[in-house]
Amino acid sequence: MQALVKTQKAPGLELIEVPVPAVGINDVLVRVQKTGICGTDLHIDSWDAWAQNAIDPPLTIGHEFVGEIVEVGANVTDFAPGDLVSGEGHVVCGRCRHCLAGRRHLCARAIGLGVGRDGAFAEFVALPMTNIWHHWPGVDIEVAAIFDPFGNAVHTALAFPILGEDVLISGAGPIGLMATAVARHAGARHIVVSEPNPFRRELAIRMGATMATDPRERAFTDLFEDLDMVEGFDVAMEMSGNARALRDAIASMAHGGGVAILGLPTEEISLDINAVVMKMLTVRGIYGREMYETWYKMTVMLQSGLDITPAITHRFGFREHEAAFSVARTGESGKVIMDWTA
Repeated sequence: MQALVKTQKAPGLELIEVPVPAVGINDVLVRVQKTGICGTDLHIDSWDAWAQNAIDPPLTIGHEFVGEIVEVGANVTDFAPGDLVSGEGHVVCGRCRHCLAGRRHLCARAIGLGVGRDGAFAEFVALPMTNIWHHWPGVDIEVAAIFDPFGNAVHTALAFPILGEDVLISGAGPIGLMATAVARHAGARHIVVSEPNPFRRELAIRMGATMATDPRERAFTDLFEDLDMVEGFDVAMEMSGNARALRDAIASMAHGGGVAILGLPTEEISLDINAVVMKMLTVRGIYGREMYETWYKMTVMLQSGLDITPAITHRFGFREHEAAFSVARTGESGKVIMDWTA
């Protein structure tokens, strides 16, 4: 089969022939139809410091996908060839305290698809049946391809109650854009998206933001009067990994507010802990998705009218992977999809 592979410890990826993955007795083999490019894939392609510490070539990369089951292992009874599915990208151990208690998203031994094991940027991908999510018949195929990052957005957006609340989202990358739509769907009052890039600010408005602002031009506190906000934001979602963005968010929070942090910084960030304490803020780190409560929430929100399709801005065939990655690196894009059926 064709697969996009990190073949060596150097920048770049290669589209090469590799064997179709073996199917164990508890596994499912999926014929990949569409995939989404994630920031993780960009890190692996560029071979930055994170990738050098995390990746052991050769490795088929990619973890956002949708496809059709073509084969199941002998122990698999809940899935069958022809089913439209995606997969949870964290393969957990199943035996630690958290896994046994049903808190699999907290498994410290989780292995990432396309990071610690061969991934989904290929014509076929194999995963344990416990990592497979069966899509409902009406799901948009491109939305199904990005259930993994959509799950990050849902997990972050619903970390704190947001019905009727004033929400700040720092960073309008694809996950921040989807979180904006989720917050609007879940009943937030005002949603302010902080994003330096004008293309993505415009996308944020399309996704449901009340206001999209350039943090370099206007302080958050200057927005309060315009939005009839008395004290500050009730909920903040930090999606950018930017030190200033996190500090500014904490400084603009209302007492008792919640800060959900998904963005990963490239260096340590110092915070004003006095503000956290005196405002009695709750700061929560978010990683991945809750298995599988987040997946359930994603599905039912789509069924009840949530639309995240405006976050998908570019589409390429898998043989055009270099162009796809190039677009994904720019600020002039939302989510980039690759088609593996062409």
